[in-house]
Amino acid sequence: METLREILLVLHLLGFGALFGGLLVQHRDEQKRVNGAMRDGVGTAVVAGLGLVGVLEAGDGDVDHVKVGIKLVVGVVLLVLVMMNMRKPSIPQGLWALMLGLTVLNVGVAVFV
Repeated sequence: METLREILLVLHLLGFGALFGGLLVQHRDEQKRVNGAMRDGVGTAVVAGLGLVGVLEAGDGDVDHVKVGIKLVVGVVLLVLVMMNMRKPSIPQGLWALMLGLTVLNVGVAVFV
């Protein structure tokens, strides 16, 4: 069970890394857009995060439900924003900044809460 938890944790971190990288690679571009790294990253992060919670609940580990709830809400909001804007040729600068901020917030909640 511990090995599964570690695999899911790595996938979760890689997902957020892909989302963050997909956002950051556009920081100098005048026109921002949702790219494949963002789509795949946020999907991987949310699914792996849900799997992590399931593994922790099934085992003896303590689960901070407030932290999980906040991360789930932020993750689902990010997933919806990415999927809603996937086919658009460009997104507003404000939406790009919001997605970047939510990504950083989700990582911050994971580390500091």
